[in-house]
Amino acid sequence: MKPFAQHQVVIIGGGAAGISVAASLLQRNRHLDIAIVEPNETHYYQPAWTLVGGGAFRPAATRRAMHDVIPRGVKWIRAAAAGFHPDVNRVELADGEQVGYDYLIVAPGIRLGWDRIEGLVDTLGANGVTSNYGYKLAPYTWELVQNLKSGRALFTQPPMPIKCAGAPQKAMYLSCDAWRRRGVLDQIDVSFHNAGAVLFGVEAYVPALMEYIKRYDISLNFNESLVAIDGPAKKAWFERKDAEGKVQRREDQFDMIHVVPPQSAPDFVANSPLADVAGWVDVDQESMRHKRYANIYGLGDACNAPNAKTAAAVRQQVPVVAHNLIRDMGKTGSPAYYTGYGSCPLTVQRGKIVLAEFGYGGKLEPTFPTWFLQGMRPTWKAWFLKKTLLPPIYWHLMLKGREWLAKPKLKQETATNGASS
Repeated sequence: MKPFAQHQVVIIGGGAAGISVAASLLQRNRHLDIAIVEPNETHYYQPAWTLVGGGAFRPAATRRAMHDVIPRGVKWIRAAAAGFHPDVNRVELADGEQVGYDYLIVAPGIRLGWDRIEGLVDTLGANGVTSNYGYKLAPYTWELVQNLKSGRALFTQPPMPIKCAGAPQKAMYLSCDAWRRRGVLDQIDVSFHNAGAVLFGVEAYVPALMEYIKRYDISLNFNESLVAIDGPAKKAWFERKDAEGKVQRREDQFDMIHVVPPQSAPDFVANSPLADVAGWVDVDQESMRHKRYANIYGLGDACNAPNAKTAAAVRQQVPVVAHNLIRDMGKTGSPAYYTGYGSCPLTVQRGKIVLAEFGYGGKLEPTFPTWFLQGMRPTWKAWFLKKTLLPPIYWHLMLKGREWLAKPKLKQETATNGASS
């Protein structure tokens, strides 16, 4: 058999989760032999793409070269992962090579299913069809918002799970606010088409959002999924199931449409021994350890822990995985656990955000005192946090393994930690 590389820790993915967990591990043991498997040359700060689409953030400020964010001393394997052989502790790469490991961390992110909506790939980025879920597309969102003076604007949200469940709404609110400031909102018919049955999954934040739905006169359409689009003809088709389970299909016209694609785990994960029946990395939701393979951890968007898929969730998962893996290597002490914390800064207008922070089961987990951020109300402080503070926190703390407000909770501890994104 052909010789293969061997490392103490192999990390699949060079996104927020993969880079951060490598840095956190090195903060605990700088002598570790770590390799990151990542084919892309660029690392993106994706939480800011909503602001790019709202004209409040520069696109170039959301990207850096991958070699600049990979921690010093970590080997970068510039290849795509293609499969797993957990029984022999090896990862297969797309070029047929194999990499061995003592411990494996799976954090490849999520697959955006642009191809799962008929006609979307052919028209995306043109004909008024856009999405803040792409680096090159978010600026087009802002271009469309600036140019639209009248007509119909549609905003879609696919079935869960998706990364940043509030992002479909954020795009809509920022667009409406821009039109309101220009005095043209009354001439634009805005509608939200949500495959889910509720506006937001944590009920405590819905009243504040509904105030903006009424302010912008947005039409809500629940249980409705975008299934096809014809960009040149400016037509979109939606399907919804009635009470009897029958599928109804209807056509809608648009001048602008913001599309959020269906999302799933990457195919090489979904078709592997690491996946659950739905295709996600099958982990224990507290320890983030794989349920069947004790030397494998999963975190970030590709795992099946029932938390919101946000960068804030990653920021809390990373210290848990780093702590528990170092403990597996022989360090004594209590295991760390993840509470399901996630944060969704709901950008309801330029300059104001409702900072949603919650854990498993929708339990509220505020980082800051209620008097400071007013709980479920929109504030300029939350906007300042999102736009001004969180980007440097991401680049200079999170990706460097500095766990400010994100120290891992241990089994005997009762205090809570939080972090926003």
